[in-house]
Amino acid sequence: MYQALFNYSWAKKNNGRFFVRIEDTDRERFVEGAEEEIFNTLDWIGMPEDESPRRDGGYGPYRQSERLAIYKKHAEELLEAGGAYKCFCSKERLEALRATQKASKQPTMYDEHCRNLTLEEISKNEGKPYVLRLKVPEEGKLTVRDEIRGDIEFDPLLIEDSVLIKSDGFPTYHFASVIDDHEMAISHVIRGDEWISSTPKHLLLYGAFSWVPPKFVHIPPILGPNKKKLSKREGAKSVIEYIDEGYL
Repeated sequence: MYQALFNYSWAKKNNGRFFVRIEDTDRERFVEGAEEEIFNTLDWIGMPEDESPRRDGGYGPYRQSERLAIYKKHAEELLEAGGAYKCFCSKERLEALRATQKASKQPTMYDEHCRNLTLEEISKNEGKPYVLRLKVPEEGKLTVRDEIRGDIEFDPLLIEDSVLIKSDGFPTYHFASVIDDHEMAISHVIRGDEWISSTPKHLLLYGAFSWVPPKFVHIPPILGPNKKKLSKREGAKSVIEYIDEGYL
């Protein structure tokens, strides 16, 4: 709700529209009843959204799990254009790679094993499970414009070829959020500063599709007395707990 407050306030100040999108593509972390809790909280605080699964404004569906055909279409376009590639690496290979990198104190990131497979090699792997990975340029500098911090430069060699579409056909946050922000004509993305390091990947996707990106605003988190981000493990309460305790 902390981030939602900034998004809501900015939208209302500028005669804009406040969207609530349900990002439910990580099925392993799906929590039953979480969507209902989000809307109960918004209603109690008094921050009514303009568009959401319960208020269609023409840009739906607003649940990412209901937008899979949209992601598939764009993924095929990106693959055809050479901005992504199929990765057939097994879970066991990736775990062994990560263990080796940790042991040698190297950054834990994908080693681009499948990035330059020949058509013959790809053909031999057809039928096997695969993920779709972003093909990050290997030279130059990537510059992120943050509306608070200004320009931030990144070395592409330190940016991983991240997974865009998982083996179950569901998109990752990186891919789905970019597609949705474009399709829904989002002008400003206001989110936590833990997403700064992911923004270069998002900008690469906008560039691959020749889309104009929204403006990015990364907000610092609220810290507890131990200087760690507030969370349920670090002493934070959900808004629902305050409601149940009788707060107005």
